[in-house]
Amino acid sequence: MRAPEVQTQAPSLEVRESLLARNTVLNFLGLIIPVVVGVLTVPIIIHYLGTERYGIFSLVLAVFGYFSIFDLGLGRATTKFIAEALGRGEIQNIPKYLWTTVAFQGVLGVCGAVLLILLTPVLVGRIIHIPPQNIAEAKMTFYILAVSLPFVIVTPSFRGVLEAAQRFDLVNAIKIPTNVLIFILPLVGVLLGYGLNGIMVLVNISRILALLVWIVICFKVYPVLRKRIFLEKGKLKPLLSFGGWNTLSSVIWPFLVSFDRFLIGAVRNVEAVSFYAAPNDAVMRLGVIPGSMSLTLFPAFSSLEGSRQKERIRYLFRRSLKFTILGLGAVIVFMIFFARMILKIWLGEKFAVNSTLVFQILAAGYLLTALANVPYSYLQGIGRADLTTKFQFLEFLFYIPMLWMLTTVWGINGAALAWAIRVAVDMLLHFEATRRLGKLGLLELIKSENFKAWLTISGLAAGTFLSLHLPWRFIWLVVAGCGFIYTSWFWVLGETERQWLGRPLRRFSLDKWLARIPNIFIRPSRFL
Repeated sequence: MRAPEVQTQAPSLEVRESLLARNTVLNFLGLIIPVVVGVLTVPIIIHYLGTERYGIFSLVLAVFGYFSIFDLGLGRATTKFIAEALGRGEIQNIPKYLWTTVAFQGVLGVCGAVLLILLTPVLVGRIIHIPPQNIAEAKMTFYILAVSLPFVIVTPSFRGVLEAAQRFDLVNAIKIPTNVLIFILPLVGVLLGYGLNGIMVLVNISRILALLVWIVICFKVYPVLRKRIFLEKGKLKPLLSFGGWNTLSSVIWPFLVSFDRFLIGAVRNVEAVSFYAAPNDAVMRLGVIPGSMSLTLFPAFSSLEGSRQKERIRYLFRRSLKFTILGLGAVIVFMIFFARMILKIWLGEKFAVNSTLVFQILAAGYLLTALANVPYSYLQGIGRADLTTKFQFLEFLFYIPMLWMLTTVWGINGAALAWAIRVAVDMLLHFEATRRLGKLGLLELIKSENFKAWLTISGLAAGTFLSLHLPWRFIWLVVAGCGFIYTSWFWVLGETERQWLGRPLRRFSLDKWLARIPNIFIRPSRFL
């Protein structure tokens, strides 16, 4: 396999639809491939490592994840400010932002590593319930992992340089193997007979090597980084301000995401938690779709804001909403109408009886969350991370009492409804903020092609509903699906969109590949 081509000059930051579409697909692969590898390898690792030792391994990684808060959101801040600088054509400012951030992160990483080492005896001996025979191994595992903390904290800043330049081909060429190794190295370790300590050494080595690769690629893309190291205290204040709000968000967010399970367990019982958690986990897996788009939109909005291209921002905003409605909306319609069947096949009749309504409510609510991702990326891109964090804090204040009340009255269905109400409010807050700051609001959802997209999804929902209540339902479902595809392609999408969406289809046309089949046998070396 040929290595990805590295651009040696400053890359063009023209925000083209084809580039954003390609980057979104790359980011989707970057998120989904490690998940698939994890699903395949974790059962084997548990078999060889044992349930107790794998539990310790998972807890150690979880605790280590909390210590990444020492990043203070500076990795994301680096992406934002470098993207703005590139949008203004100020390439000379890239070293100032990067090296100022890296120097500060390095100090924070060392402090975090020392703190983790000092806290390890307390974590292992008192907080985490570890069997006595595994305590010594668990302590050493924490010590080994602590060594890699400074490297892990610095890495997002170098990745942020490439994300700011929209070089997601390079980002995912490094990120996918790195994240896959998190699952492969433990498997290699257990097959070689290593214990937790040996496995963690392998993980540390992979992280340090990954950081070196990030640095080398950044130097190739931006040679200006090699000439001189700039440290500017003046750059640190805006970086810390933006990163600080994101750090506070990372503290609030886990409560908004996970508190419902704890409250269900307290108000109801553990079995109810299972009936709620299973459909919740399934719906949250859809996060790879808006998540991959958000990774692309954030630096794009930052760059366009830096160059003051307001019309391009509005265009990108509307276009992103349209593709979210069409792409994710079709999946949500399928999940809502076939929720019972999905749960029955996946988890059995008992879950189908108890969790169907929960599944449907959560699926409908997730479409609102995905739509909110677009204004969220815009607000982050223009540097208003304070607003997104304040919204989360406000939601927390009313969500917790509402969650308790609805869960007490309607059980897990009430918990799902409380979550859906919260994300609806979250969406409205984000759209209102974008309306005030950038004249981008809910009106963008009902304008021209977005209104057509809503009508198309509504037509798909109506067609699916009718099909399920008519004879020969499968035939009518196929008709509804074909109608959705036809309407989306010829009515909702514009000519330009059809051209660059159809380009991959033409490239991999059936006729073309059928014509190549005889050549594979004649000259097979051409296809290896």
